[in-house]
Amino acid sequence: MDPPESAASPAPADYLCLSGVSKSYGPLTVVRDVSLAVARGEILTILGPSGCGKTTTLRIIAGFESPDGGRVRLSGADVTDTPAYDRDVHTVFQHYALFPHLSVADNIAFGMRMDKVPEDEIKKRVPEALAMVKLSGFESRRIQSMSGGQMQRVALARAIAGRPAVLLLDEPLGALDLKLRKEMQLELKGLQRRLGIAFIYVTHDQEEAMTMSDRIAVFNHGRIEQVGTPGEIYEMPKTSFVADFIGGANIFSAKVLRGEPGRAHLLLEDEHELNVPLDANESLPGIGARVKVAIRPERVKVFYKDELPFGLIRFDAILKDTVFLGDACQIYLQMFKKNPERLTIAWAGGDRYAVHDDMDVPVIAAVDPEDVYILERDNG
Repeated sequence: MDPPESAASPAPADYLCLSGVSKSYGPLTVVRDVSLAVARGEILTILGPSGCGKTTTLRIIAGFESPDGGRVRLSGADVTDTPAYDRDVHTVFQHYALFPHLSVADNIAFGMRMDKVPEDEIKKRVPEALAMVKLSGFESRRIQSMSGGQMQRVALARAIAGRPAVLLLDEPLGALDLKLRKEMQLELKGLQRRLGIAFIYVTHDQEEAMTMSDRIAVFNHGRIEQVGTPGEIYEMPKTSFVADFIGGANIFSAKVLRGEPGRAHLLLEDEHELNVPLDANESLPGIGARVKVAIRPERVKVFYKDELPFGLIRFDAILKDTVFLGDACQIYLQMFKKNPERLTIAWAGGDRYAVHDDMDVPVIAAVDPEDVYILERDNG
C-alpha cells in the first residue's frame, strides 16, 4: 500500500506553493513537512480537526508566523521572509476583526488607506466591494447595528476591496447559525467565481469543505493525509483517518489471501472472504498481511431474515438501535462473532427501521464488493 500523502501533486498553473513547511512551538510540532500547491482561481480547503495545524499553516501563508523550515512562494517569488503587509494576500477571520467605532465604508477603506491607495480610488472600490457582497447602500451604517451575517459580508468586502492575489479565510462562517452559514457558503463560492482569485479556506466542517472546494487538503497531526477533489476524497480515501473523517466510514481489519490484476481477495475480520477492486496505482501487501478496509454507511443495505439480497455479500447481524433523521435512518448493527461489540452504521430511506421496542432482532447486512475500499496496512 502507498503511504499517506505528505505532499500535494502540482495543481495546474500553480500560484501559491508551500514546500516542506514545518512549525514548532517548543517541543510541540504543529506543522510537519507540509507541501501544497494552489492554482490561480481555485478554492482549496484545508480541512481537519481542532489542533491539526490548519490555522498555523494559514498564518504561515499570510506571513503572521515564520516557518522553522521550508519555503513559501507566491507567483514564483519566494515570500518566506516577506512581512505580512508586503504579501499580496488578505485574511478574513472568524471573528471579523472590524472596528466598531467606524462606519461600514471606513472599515472597508481602512486597509486601503494603510496601503496609501488614493482616495479617489478608494471611493470607487468601496461601493464596488459592497455590491459584490450584496450590501449596497450600507456605507454609512455602524458595525454595531449589523447582524452577524452582515458583519461577515463587510469583512469580505474589506478583503476583496484590496484586490489580493490570494484570499485566506480562517473558519469565516463559524460564528453564524446553520441556515445562514449554508447560504453564505454558496454566496462565497459565487463571489470567488466572479473574482477569479485563489481562496484558501480553513474549516473543520466536512460538509462545508465538500460544498465549497475545488480541492481539499485533509490535515491530521500537522501532516497532509490526502489532497484531492471532494469526489476523490470521498470515493477514494487513502487512509482510515480520511475515510472516517469525511462522511464517516465503517473501518474493518482484513487479511490478504491473494491478489490478481485489479482485484484483491481478502478475509474480512477472519470470517468473510471478499473479492474487492484494487486501484491501478495501488500495491497490495504480501499474502497474510493485514490491511484496513472501509465501507461507507450509505453503501450498506439492511434486510430482514426472510429477504434474500441478490449479488451482494451478506453478513448476519443484530439490529441494536436506529435513529430517525427525516430523510434517512441511522442504523446501528452488531456484527462479527469474534468482535461482538463492534458496531457498524447503515442508512436506509424513510422510517422502515424506525426506533421501536423490538431491538436485538436478526437482520442481514449486505454490501456490494465494489463498495469496499482498501486503505493502509493494519499495524494494530
